[in-house]
Amino acid sequence: MPPIRDKFTIHSRAVVCQDVELKGDITIGPGTVVHPKATIFAIAGPIIIGSGCIIEEAAIIVNRRKEVMRVGDNNLFEIGCRVECPSVGNFNTISTRARVHHTVRITNYCVIGAACLVVPTDDETLDDYTSIFGPAAERRTWSGRGRIQEADLRLKHAEYLREMLPKFNRLRRGDGA
Repeated sequence: MPPIRDKFTIHSRAVVCQDVELKGDITIGPGTVVHPKATIFAIAGPIIIGSGCIIEEAAIIVNRRKEVMRVGDNNLFEIGCRVECPSVGNFNTISTRARVHHTVRITNYCVIGAACLVVPTDDETLDDYTSIFGPAAERRTWSGRGRIQEADLRLKHAEYLREMLPKFNRLRRGDGA
C-alpha cells in the first residue's frame, strides 16, 4: 500500500500551532484550535475535523482505517488523550489521558472521563449523552441538563484560545494558504 501524501487543509480562521505533528490527508475546520505538541495522523484514510474543536497538548488523533474519519463540531480533546474512532459527533469531551479504540463510534454530547479506556472487541456506537467514568469505565446517560451552559462555556474557551495562542506560538498554515 503506497503511503498517503501529506496534505493539510487548514481553514483561515483555525488556529494551528507550528509545533503540531500532522501526517496524511488532514482537513481542519473554521475556529478549531490545535495546541502545540498535539498529534494528528491520517495513516490509512483522511481525517476531517469540524469547526470549533479544541485539541489540547499531547492529544493524539489517529485514523488507521481506509474510510474517512470525521470529527464533528465543538469537540474537546483534553491533554494526553488518544482517539482512533472512525467518527466523533458534536459537543463531545474526551478527557485527559482517555483512550478510545477504533471499534467505537461516538455520537453527540458524550463524555469520556479522565484515564478511561474504551476498547470494546466488537464495533460499538455510543448513544447520545453517554458518560463513561471511573477506573472500570462505568457508564451512565446524562440527562442533558446544563447542555446550553456547557456549549456556551466551550465557545468562550475556544474564543479565548484563538485570541491568546497566536500571541505566544507560531502558527501553521495549510497547503492553500
